Amino acid sequence: MVTGSLADTTDVDVKELVEGLNFAQKVERSLSLIEQTLAEFGDGLVVANSLGKDSSVVWHLAKQVSPDIRGFIVTTRFKPDETKQFMAEEVTRYPELRVFSNDEEIPDRLYASDPDRCCDILKVRPTRDAIREMNVTCWVTGLRCTEGRTRTDFKEVEERDEGLVKLNPILLWYEREVWQYLALNKVDVNPLYAQGYRSLGCWPCTKVAQGADERAGRWIGTSKCGGECGIHTRPLLDRKR
Repeated sequence: MVTGSLADTTDVDVKELVEGLNFAQKVERSLSLIEQTLAEFGDGLVVANSLGKDSSVVWHLAKQVSPDIRGFIVTTRFKPDETKQFMAEEVTRYPELRVFSNDEEIPDRLYASDPDRCCDILKVRPTRDAIREMNVTCWVTGLRCTEGRTRTDFKEVEERDEGLVKLNPILLWYEREVWQYLALNKVDVNPLYAQGYRSLGCWPCTKVAQGADERAGRWIGTSKCGGECGIHTRPLLDRKR
């Protein structure tokens, strides 16, 4: 349950803060949110690291707050080789990052015929496993409300699953501020960005795209185009267990 000063963030005007705060103020706000949440949830606070630019910022911010903060990565059989290599490097550097995946058999080219089901099996289910096995009570994400059309109604602190709080500490950041932070702090990033990608996922469903929407290159040609894999929109606490 969201309590104390954290509860106050659920009523803020996100759009006003996005436009009203400068870069330094956003960094300070993000650090403060992580500090407050860590004080409330302790070891139950865990960072979800997607190996994308936003997660790289959040992971770096979290480590400034406490080097003991843990994290998890959800990977799939369809991740690009560059992402797999970057994942191996990050896990070697940070052994407190646990990797989760689902290796069950799925129909051939399920990503084309039913991308929602493919994402549910390969991404949502392992996320549920991570939350359960790591005893997560608050998970931290790199979600930003300026990233695309499907991400405009999120809050910095949410409880979409009763009993599981989600913290989105860089929700207010623009894409340029993400890159500014990474450059200033010399944070390593996934090498796919050097090839022109702006949003990263599995190789069959991720293309280089132009335009204002960072996620326009995701699931092109399907009903999910520019959409979500499901971890931010579906229940993550498996009540059946």
